[in-house]
Amino acid sequence: MEAATPLVVMFVASFYLLAALTLTAFVKISVVLLILRNAIGLQQVPSGMIVMTLALFLSAFISMPVFIESGRAVAETRLEFETVDQMAGFFTLVSSPFKDFVSANVSPDNLAFFSEIATEVWKGSGIVASDTNFFVVVPAFMVSELTRGFQIGLVLYLPFISIDLAITTILMALGMQQVQPSVIAAPFKLLLFIFIDGWQKLIESLLLSYNYA
Repeated sequence: MEAATPLVVMFVASFYLLAALTLTAFVKISVVLLILRNAIGLQQVPSGMIVMTLALFLSAFISMPVFIESGRAVAETRLEFETVDQMAGFFTLVSSPFKDFVSANVSPDNLAFFSEIATEVWKGSGIVASDTNFFVVVPAFMVSELTRGFQIGLVLYLPFISIDLAITTILMALGMQQVQPSVIAAPFKLLLFIFIDGWQKLIESLLLSYNYA
C-alpha cells in the first residue's frame, strides 16, 4: 500500500470500525452479556463499559483471521479513489473476507427473508436482489445474531428466575413480604454462576459457535 491521503485513511478506518460492530460476533456477544447481567440482577456490575469492551475483544478474537485477510488485501492494493469504480472496487476487495464470514454464519431463513423483501423494495430500480448481495447478507446476519443472542439469553435467564421464585416463595412463607427478594437472591445467583465456572463455559460456547467457511 503506497502512501495514502488522510481521506483514504479515514475511509479505511471508518470501514473497519463499522465492520467491528456489525460484521463480527459483537452484536450477539454484547446482547448475551447484557442479558446475563440483568438475569443475575446486578444492574451496574460489571459496568456497561466493561461489558462492551469484553464483547469487542471477544469479537476481535473470533474475527482475527478475517481482519488479517482484509488488512493484507489493503496492504497489497494501490489506494486510489479518483473514480466511483475505484472506490467500489476497493470496497469489494476489503469487504470480501467479512462477507465470506457473514455468509458462513447467517441464518438461511433470515437470508431468504431479506432477499425476498429486497426484491419487493428494489423493484424497478435495476438492482438485483440475491442472497449474495452484500446489503442483503449484512442485515440478515445481524438479525440472525440478535435472534441467537436472545435464545442464549433465555437459556441463561431460566435458572436465575428459578432462584428468584424460590426465594420469593420462602420469604412469603416466612411472612417477610417487606424484604426485597432480589437482595437475598443475588448472592445465590452469584454462587451458582461461580460454582459452574459460568464465565469460562459461556465464553467458550460463544467462541466456538462460529464458522469461517
